[in-house]
Amino acid sequence: MVSTPVTSITFEEYLTYDDGSDFHYELVDGKLELMNPPTIQHFLIVDFFDTALKAEIKRCSSPWLCFRESGVRTGRNKSRLTDLCVVTLEQARELLNASAVFQSPPLLIIEVVSPESVKRDYRHKRSEYAALEVPEYWIVDPLQGKVSVLLLEDGFYEETVFTATGQIGTRTFPELAIAVDQVFTAGNLS
Repeated sequence: MVSTPVTSITFEEYLTYDDGSDFHYELVDGKLELMNPPTIQHFLIVDFFDTALKAEIKRCSSPWLCFRESGVRTGRNKSRLTDLCVVTLEQARELLNASAVFQSPPLLIIEVVSPESVKRDYRHKRSEYAALEVPEYWIVDPLQGKVSVLLLEDGFYEETVFTATGQIGTRTFPELAIAVDQVFTAGNLS
């Protein structure tokens, strides 16, 4: 088991923190939380969305970019790592030569649930992203075979759950046509 050598850290210290390992950490109330390495299924699902969203951004000539594993500041001494996020070119320009931790809300965040991230993705990140006013948050859950699309309305998320052959409805990409079963098929190697 690996333990982090620091017990308390500020957001500013987090931006330059390097323990000499390749481990990834989130900052939660001034404490570093080690993120477990993702599964191959997780990587495949994120890759599927990354490819689909980048193609849609290009097709629509939107001034947006899609990033994997970028950070999002969600509080005073709090920063989360996203599986995938969509930001404006302007947001990316602000961080061109700095740590990729966005301090303004991305247009869309996608998280893929793993057994150890259920509570974090469904509860903690949901409330933190709503407080940050992230307009759209997707929870992709291969454990339950569903995709939850949360749209921010008056400071709270309104949730729509998509399963099986249902097409994922999205405000950010209204013409995007992805069925839930395509997502989970992409997460398999067979």
